[in-house]
Amino acid sequence: MSIKLTSWNVNGIRAINKKNDFWNWFKNNDADIINFQEIRAQLDEIPKELYQIKGYNSFFTFAERRGYSSVASYTKSRPINVMHGMQVPKLDIEGRILRMDFNDFILLNVYFPNSGPKGEKLDKKIEFCNQLTNYILDLKDNGNNIILAGDVNIAHKPIDVAKPHQDKRKSGFLPAERDWLSEFLDLGFIDTFRLFNKEADNYTWWSYRYHARDKNLGWRLDYFFVNKELKNKVISAGIESEIMGSDHCPITLELDL
Repeated sequence: MSIKLTSWNVNGIRAINKKNDFWNWFKNNDADIINFQEIRAQLDEIPKELYQIKGYNSFFTFAERRGYSSVASYTKSRPINVMHGMQVPKLDIEGRILRMDFNDFILLNVYFPNSGPKGEKLDKKIEFCNQLTNYILDLKDNGNNIILAGDVNIAHKPIDVAKPHQDKRKSGFLPAERDWLSEFLDLGFIDTFRLFNKEADNYTWWSYRYHARDKNLGWRLDYFFVNKELKNKVISAGIESEIMGSDHCPITLELDL
């Protein structure tokens, strides 16, 4: 049985809900599970047409602070279990993690923190990353397959940034962030997109400034990771760079389970 997943940082669910590009994409989407990050809304602010969508179960993790962070997932099959956060209160208040348990895998929809324009929030970000690593390893040690979807806010290698030499001191491309991601992959996880495409100029985020998207001056910040035991189950992984509506674009993953 194949299953298709999509992940997209929508940069505000209320804003994107008003865009035809978004709804054209949604109506033509054949994903079994759709994951959104940075929805920046509370329950009472979710547009009704996105609170309940025919054919999907809807789940949300909200930040305590209004208009901040938060994630959403839509699933055709109802999960066995749904959890919010890592049960670490000081990190969970930002509404960055939605966990859904299915028969064959646990899916984590995650919106990673930004380390700040000058890296002033780097320590907080690395703390989040390390806590998430431990959380995932505990799940994996208990015999679970893991799919992690989301905006990681890290470009892993120079190939993942249009101007790596110019941007080497910018948030999202700092050595500590990239080192964490390398260490995470070394623990037995797979960057699924790079199973199929090892070329440059493949990005998932573009600044709204300087016509960056028109020039494809972007960063690859969004990922689907799986544990290595699922590697041979991965059929495809892609970037839908033509889809507009946010400063990010959707990414896809298909597995044969």
